[in-house]
Order: sequence, then C-alpha cells, then structure tokens
Amino acid sequence: MITPNQQPPVARRQPNPTRIHGTTLEDDYGWLREKESPETLAYLAAENAYTEAAMAPTTELQATLYREMLSHIKETDESVPYPDSGYLYWSRTVEGSQYPIHCRRRAEAGAPDEILLDVNALAVGQAFMSVGSMSVSPDNRLLAYTTDNTGFRQYTLHIRDLATGADLSDTAFRVGSLAWAADSATLFYTTEDEQTKRQNQLHRHALGSSEPDVLVFEEADERFNLGVGRTRDRQYIFVESGSHTTNEYRFMPSNTPLAQLTLIAPRVDDQEYHPEHRDGVFYIRTNDTTDNFRLVAAPVATPGREHWTEIYKGDVPLEDFDLFASFCVLSERRLGLPTLSVFDLNEKGELANRREIAFPEPTYSAGAHANREFDTRVFRYSYTSLVAPASVYEYDVATGVSKLLKQQEVPGGFDRSQYASERLWIAAADGVQVPVSLVYRTDRFSKDATNALYVYGYGSYGYALPVGFSPTRLSLLDRGVVLAYAHIRGGGELGDAWHDAGKMQVKMNTFTDFVAVTEALVAQGYGSPDRVAIEGGSAGGLLMGAVVNLRPELFQVVLSHVPFVDVMNTMLDATLPLTVAEYEEWGNPNEPEAFATMRAYSPYDNLKAADYPAMLVKTSLNDSQVMYWEPAKYVAKLRTLKQNDTPLLLHINMEAGHGGASGRYDYLKEIAFDYAFLLTELGAAS
Repeated sequence: MITPNQQPPVARRQPNPTRIHGTTLEDDYGWLREKESPETLAYLAAENAYTEAAMAPTTELQATLYREMLSHIKETDESVPYPDSGYLYWSRTVEGSQYPIHCRRRAEAGAPDEILLDVNALAVGQAFMSVGSMSVSPDNRLLAYTTDNTGFRQYTLHIRDLATGADLSDTAFRVGSLAWAADSATLFYTTEDEQTKRQNQLHRHALGSSEPDVLVFEEADERFNLGVGRTRDRQYIFVESGSHTTNEYRFMPSNTPLAQLTLIAPRVDDQEYHPEHRDGVFYIRTNDTTDNFRLVAAPVATPGREHWTEIYKGDVPLEDFDLFASFCVLSERRLGLPTLSVFDLNEKGELANRREIAFPEPTYSAGAHANREFDTRVFRYSYTSLVAPASVYEYDVATGVSKLLKQQEVPGGFDRSQYASERLWIAAADGVQVPVSLVYRTDRFSKDATNALYVYGYGSYGYALPVGFSPTRLSLLDRGVVLAYAHIRGGGELGDAWHDAGKMQVKMNTFTDFVAVTEALVAQGYGSPDRVAIEGGSAGGLLMGAVVNLRPELFQVVLSHVPFVDVMNTMLDATLPLTVAEYEEWGNPNEPEAFATMRAYSPYDNLKAADYPAMLVKTSLNDSQVMYWEPAKYVAKLRTLKQNDTPLLLHINMEAGHGGASGRYDYLKEIAFDYAFLLTELGAAS
C-alpha cells in the first residue's frame, strides 16, 4: 500500500455559496479557477510534489511496467496504405520518435515515398503537439492541416505545398473541420467561439488571397456545432449543424464554391439525419420514425422530408452506412455487438443481396476502415477483440471473401492462446440486463473470488465503449488481474434507447448499473471483494465520483482521469465551453427538476465524512473539456472529509490537455504511473 510520509497540501477555504431553487450550493474552493493566480499555481505544484513523494517507492515498478509495455509495441512500424485519388497514403512510426510521420506515394510501381507531414518536426521545441484535421487538395498538390501545441484543443490552420514541403502564408485560427472545393483553390473551414469553444462559423478561403475570408454561414443556436466535409464521391460539400440530439445539413456542389448553401431538411427537435450522395440521390440515415434509425433516399433536387423514400429499416440499431458506386455497407448493432452487412445496389439504387461479414469471438469491435475511393469493389474494415490485436481486412464485394491486410504485431513474447474473453449479461437494480465484457490470463485465473478485479466504465453521450486489444493491458493481465468492461446505460451499445435510459432525469441508472455489475462480478467469483479497482475518465470520471459516493466500501482503488465531478457549478456557468450544448445530456440545472436530479449525483456536492478507497485523480492544466479546477476542487474538499488513511493523490499534467501527454513514449509513462498505483494498492505488483 502507498503510504505518503508527509502531510498533503491544504487548500484555503473561501466560502462562496450559491442560492438556487431553495437550496444552497457550497463551494469553498472556487478560487482555484484563477488559472494564472500564483496561489493556484503554487497549490497545484504542491499537489504534484505530494503525489511524486507518495509514488516514489513505486519508481522501480513504474520503470518495470514501462519496459514491459514498450516490449509489446513494435516501435518502428507502418499502417496499411490506403488508395485515394491515384496515391497510397499511410503513416509510420520510427523507434525513438514520439510522433507519427504521414506519408504517401503514387499508386504505380516504383514510385518514391513522399513525406506529407512529420509530426516530430512540428513538435521540436514544443511540450505538446497534436494534429487535428488533415485534407489533401483534389489536385494532390496541397495539404491543409491544423495543429495544437498546448492541449487546449485550439487549432491553427496551415497549408503546405507538397512539392516544396513549405507552408504557405495562408492561415487561420481556432479552426475545426476542413473541406476543399473541387478547384483546389478554395478551402472551407469552421471556427470556434473564443469563449465557449463552440464551432459556430463557416468560412471560405481563397488560396493566396490577402482579403478577409468570407463568412459563409453562422450557427446562432448555442446548443449546435458546425462541421464541414465532402461526400465520398466528392460531388458535394456538406455543412452540418448538430447538437447532441438534433441536426440539419446544408450542401453545395463542390465545383461551384461560390454557390449558396441549400438546406436538405430543417431541424426538428430530437431528430437526426446523416446524408451521403450517389448518382443524383441523397441516401440518408435518420431516426425520424424509429430510435433504431432507418435509411431513406431523396433526389438532390427535392431533398426535403416529404420526398424521403424508405429503402431500409431493421430491427436493430443502424449506427452508420458507407455508400459506394455499386454497393453499400450498413453498420448495425445486434445485442450490443457491431455487425457489417454488404448490399449490392441495383439499377434503381435499392439495396439487394445482403451478405453479413462474420466475426468469431464473444465480444469484439469492428467497423469501417479507410475507404476513400467511391468507385471500388472492395471494402476495408477493422477488427479487434480483447485478445486479438487490431487487424485490417479487405472484403471483396464480388467474391464475398475477406483478406487480412495487416494485424498489429505484438512482440515481447505475447501468446494469444494464454488469454480468454467472455461476455456476460448482468441484471441491474431494476432488472434490466447489462452487457459486460471480460478478459483474463487463463493460467492466472481461478473463479474462486481471489483474483484482483478491474472494472472500467463510461456510460454517457451514447458512446459505445470499444472492446479492443491493448498491449499495455498485458501488464495487468500477466499479474492475474481480471479486466471487465461494463456497457452500462447512457452508452450506445444498444442504440439510442440505451443512451436515453442513462441520461437526463434517469442518469442515476448509469451509476447503479455500474454498482450492480461490480457486485455481480464479485459474487460470481471473478474477483475478490477486497481487491476491486475501477477506472473511468471524463464523463467516466463522473461515474467514478458518483459510485464512490454511493458505495465507497465496494471499491479498493480508483483511477479517475480528467473527471467531470463539479457538475452543478459547471452546468450553472453558461460561459464555460460545452455547458449549453450539454443541457441535452445532463439537463439544465436552472430548471428545478433537472437541478434536483443532478444535485443528487454530482460527486463534488455529495462528498461526505466516510472511509474512501485509495484514489489517484489526474487532470491537465490546459484541459478545455473538463477544466483542471474540477478535480482540484474535488480532491481539496475530499481531504477535509475522508476518515481513513488510504492515499488520495492528485496529479496535474502542466503541459497537456484532455487526453494527457501527446507523445507516445510520454503517454506510456503515464500509463505505467497509473498501473503502479493500481497494482500496489491491489497487492498485485509482482
């Protein structure tokens, strides 16, 4: 067990009550929001120093874990090249380099490799480097790309001449999505509001022009964000205005960039639609009449709802579709697992001759890979499971045969046969069956309630928790830890209905589902009741805070990454990034009913005098999604209430954002740090 040999930092208490709906919210640590304050920075530095001292005895274990994880990664490697407009594109990594190198070559024999973008070169002199959007012009001469060097997800646009490798003077700031017009001289891009970070404006840039870029469209509704892109056949530019539950699309021909945008169909509350184009027809996935979504078609000339003709409606959630010149692939979910079905398109553009791509394991992830070519007879897809490294396959539409193009190589003695995965269904408190995915090393596993058990969860935004292979996770499995992934309500594993059953007024289902899953796994012998660790990040960090308040005795170790724990104060501040848009996920606390629901689970507001598990809480100073002060305030308050001597550690990455370190080696060290804490507290370090 980690036993700090010094006293933790003590944050100054400064009462700052908020009176609302007949209730007083107490916030003694609101002053930590002052990011540039010397007192704030000193406090964060003190927390880091305390955590470093507490973790000092695990230094050797951290180094061991880092070496193990690195041994399972092929440091010099390449992705599968994919075709696009006469070129093959891929990325490669080089041993010792933190970042990928993006490459291409002409799709002809003997063509030399070209470097599009070496992210390592961009990162020279930078503590953080992230590439956001990348888009090659239709004439293959230019690369538009965006970079963030702080972690605040505030991206700057650059345009590179691929013949010379030099960046042009053309630039823009706070850029999100990109789309080239057919002339390769016009670039559309979206930008964010300076305060709320909402993507709210669409601009048109004429290459080489010194005139201000034209504001093409502005989204006024604070719930909605803009995105711009092109259809796969490159005939149209799409502009989406979307919230968490509602959206609408506008379009223009890509060869007439000065044209006015045309609306496909006006937004309707709680309805979504997502179009693609083929041969003068928009194919549209929509939930207008069913939560599972259906596929409809409408002529480009008359795209409104009154002209929508249904071409597919299944009895399971339709998550996405990929449209090509002669076939279409539907991505659905059956019992929470992804399926891929390939259809031919007949002369009328209808779906025909369904073939489903089969997957062999009880729990897995699969989906479309890089498919940039519209006129093709092959479809690329990815597959991975808890025991199968990530693979890329190419499906031949004519023969129905899948060919493996590449499987992630896992050096360091990995033997897939030593590991097994399972899928369970566990009854929640109200009887609803919750899917759970498990993996363990067979020779270290015994279903006798002695193993250490790790349970991961998220359960928000309709996001389906991916089930995939991780070489870093081998360090846990090889020490006998059983890993479980709880697909709780609020996620998207079972479609929109599953999401709706764990948000807004019924958000508590997310937390009680997680508790029920953990209890059942222990009861069924998958783990010892006194060796249970849990982990979640962002909205999953909210999950961590809520379940620990509900059942602190159920868990022994908690890893909480960039946790959304100060729900009330954040959601009452409409000036913060994301807040207004998030009303559709959590509710608007300015409304009494929503306030009462949120107040009942908000981790910061429900901390109490009690024994708490060992906790490592991590954040980043430049996080723009969950501000650093949320976990900082949470830890400061918990220190005043916690009754036992289990470690409570806060670590702040002072040079990163929501996703932590940007370099791959630095990120491995962060994982080694986390695992050293977890394994030490579980007594599973050896």
